[in-house]
Order: sequence, then C-alpha cells, then structure tokens
Amino acid sequence: MQVPIGKESNRADWRDVVAHRDDTFIEDFDVFNGFLALSVRTGGLAKISIALWSTDLSMQSGAEFFIASDETAYATSLSVNPELDTELVRYAYSSLTTPTTVYDYNIRTGEKILLKRDPVVGSFDPANYRTEFLFAPARDGARIPVSLVYRFGLVRDGSNPLLQYAYGAYGLSTDPNFSSARLSLIDRGFVYAIAHVRGGQEMGRAWYDDGRKLHKMNSFNDFIDVTRHLVAERYAAKDKVFAMGGSAGGLLIGAVANLSPGDYRGMVAQVPFVDVVTTMLDASIPLTTNEYDEWGNPNERRDYDYMLSYSPYDNVRAQTYPAMFVTTGLWDSQVQYYEPAKWIAKLRAVKTDQNVLFLHVDMEAGHGGKSGRFQRYREIAMEYAFVLDQAGIHQ
Repeated sequence: MQVPIGKESNRADWRDVVAHRDDTFIEDFDVFNGFLALSVRTGGLAKISIALWSTDLSMQSGAEFFIASDETAYATSLSVNPELDTELVRYAYSSLTTPTTVYDYNIRTGEKILLKRDPVVGSFDPANYRTEFLFAPARDGARIPVSLVYRFGLVRDGSNPLLQYAYGAYGLSTDPNFSSARLSLIDRGFVYAIAHVRGGQEMGRAWYDDGRKLHKMNSFNDFIDVTRHLVAERYAAKDKVFAMGGSAGGLLIGAVANLSPGDYRGMVAQVPFVDVVTTMLDASIPLTTNEYDEWGNPNERRDYDYMLSYSPYDNVRAQTYPAMFVTTGLWDSQVQYYEPAKWIAKLRAVKTDQNVLFLHVDMEAGHGGKSGRFQRYREIAMEYAFVLDQAGIHQ
C-alpha cells in the first residue's frame, strides 16, 4: 500500500500498490526510484517480480514481469539492495542442479551479471543433471507441485529408484535448492523428488490453510498421490520408492506409513513428531499452546478426534510396514526423544513384517542434529546408506 506521510491513520487515504491475489504470497520487497522488486511465491515457485512505477508512483499498466530462469524448478530471493537510484536488482538463485548464485539483473536490458557462485568440491558439472517441475493430480482435484532432479540420460522406463521428500507444515515452503550431498544418490541412479504438499505456502496462503488443523489430512494424501503419479508416469519403480521427512515432515512420514505402507520400500523419519495427541494435551510444554493454530486445540472434541485420526503413534496397527530408519536426539527440545522411541516400540510390537526398523538416538544432538560444519554430512551419509542398502545398491 501507499499513503502520504502524516496520513497513515486515515485508511481512506491508502492506495493499492500491488493488489491482493489469491494465488500469490508476497514474502519480501525492495523499493527503487523507478520500480518495485517483489519476492513472491506463485505457481509453486519462489520468483522475483519487477513492477515499474509511473510518474505518480503507481504501477504502470502491464509493466510487471518476472526475472526469467532457464530451468523449470528453481528458487530466487532478493539479496541486499541498498542503492535506490539504479537499474540493477541483486538477487540469489538456486536450483536442484545449480548451487546458490548471486546475480545483478538489469531491469532495462534484461542482462544478468554473475557475481558469485558457491563452489562444489569434486568434479561436479551441472550439465550432467536434469531438473523438472510438474503438477501431480490429487484425489480431490488439487494439483500438487513437484520438483524433480535426476542424472542426464536417465531413461523413464519405470525401473528407477526414487527418494521423495516433503515437509508440509507451518506455511514453510520447501524450495528446490541445490545439495551437493544429494548428488551421491542421483549419481547412483536415483530420481529425487520434492512434493510441495499442502501445509506449505508454495501456492500462496490458501495452500497453507488447506494443510493445517482440520485439513491436515490433505498433506498426507498429497504425498501419497504424488508418489503414485510418479510411478504411473514411469519415473520410478513401484518397489523402489523411498520417503523422507523431518520434524513435522516426520509426522507426515509416520502418517503415510500407516495410511499407505505398500507404496514405499523404505522410509526415513528424522526427529519425527509422532505422538501428536499426547504432546498437544500437555500444556506444560512451552511450544504446545502456541501450536493450537497449527494442529488445533485437543481440549475441543472436534480437534481432538481429528488429531487422533492421523496421529502416527495412535494409528499403528497390525500390518506390513516399509523398512524404516528413525532418528532422534537426546537433547531435542522440540520433539522429545521419547516420542519416536515409544513409536518404534509400538511398531516393533505390532507390525507383521520382518523389514528392518532402526532407531538412531544421538546422545549429543538436539532437534537440528549435531553442531559443527561437517557433522551433518555424517548424519546424511548414515541415512543415505540405509536407503542405498534397501535399494540393493552397494557401490
């Protein structure tokens, strides 16, 4: 909005600068003398929109455009832009095949000036990889954005292993950013997918609202429907699909394990929030009452019944489960170690299969894993070793 200085308290003097759009979420903006740069989420991606001013500082009709990308799945964000009188916008760019890169973009000529790119140790060549962005149909008619990356030359013949990741909570979006560690899987033939399920904000605020409280089941169904779509489209073999998620994403993994175990060969649940009802009933935990906006208030019967319908611990039953690798930290203040511990104990007592079920308790770590620049790679290596072993890849 814009309003003359000194008249801020009079709502009648406010004027739209950028009008509301149901399908767009504005995350950040920078003001320049000749234009406005907006960091937005729309169409499932984080984009930068440039809107030109007219002489009265309103938007010029039709003079709004996005900074273009040569890739279909990517993420951009505004960088530091202290200069007002310039035609250059500094922004950061990353994709599943491109390390974080900082550009200056000339809004008049469209020229991009590469300033810095994160180095990748080893013989990495982005030309060896391909990324895709597509929409998978959900059972209720929604279209779920999916970001994919795989090795160049991979044949879509329904024989490939797939690792599918999602978070889907708190309105936090999972961007298709670069990871050098992930290359170890992709170089061994894996397709890697991010399912941008409801509960995040990739498709605007409504995407978040449709994946929380009494709509939380959408997050789990979206994940399953993305898996089935990728298998049907022959990106992956039905018996070589792996799922991964952490914290609230670990809740998703636990719920999906109960709802649709037959769709997955193995699962990795990192510090998973799996005992939803018990935790949300304990108001002495500092986070609990603040999280009523996310999960609901279990003191209300409707919210209690809905939580109980999907809580991973409460819905474990006698059936075949995928192979599972579950992690937790003794010092985790957000999801206490005893949540995944009791979940694992119940799974071991009830499940009817002989698939491996690992629980790794790090005695020195909290919710985010061990501190230290390189320790996280040991944790990633451990999880990837489990996935590769279950996929039958031992080299």
